[in-house]
Amino acid sequence: MKINLKVSLLLIFVITFFSCTKVTKREMGDWDDNIHLSTRTAEFSASGDSVTIKTEGSWWWIDDISIDGNYYHDFRNINQQADSYSMKQDCIDVRRLDRNTLFVKVDANTLTSKRIISVGLEAGDYFDRVTITQKSK
Repeated sequence: MKINLKVSLLLIFVITFFSCTKVTKREMGDWDDNIHLSTRTAEFSASGDSVTIKTEGSWWWIDDISIDGNYYHDFRNINQQADSYSMKQDCIDVRRLDRNTLFVKVDANTLTSKRIISVGLEAGDYFDRVTITQKSK
């Protein structure tokens, strides 16, 4: 009976040892930065402004655009796999100029409050964001 107990305990140990696997970041959906934005923030004047942001990674697309908390993410009519494309929403023009360049242009802010604009980018299971604060008139 002692042998059966020892064999059983050894078998449980071996099964437990081999069933434990290390979960990698990719399996958890938490990829490392593969976009590498040159900047994540910008501040614009009330009269309108633009910013050009460079990326080290070239395999990314625009996931969403947010203007003062209103999100736009239905871009079905745009080929986001293309090297360049343009998206216009409300007061903003967001363009992917080439594989490594994001361009954002914002119209004048005629409101008495600052405007917060956000452009979400995605590359596989990595997400990043450019946030623009525009001053009020």
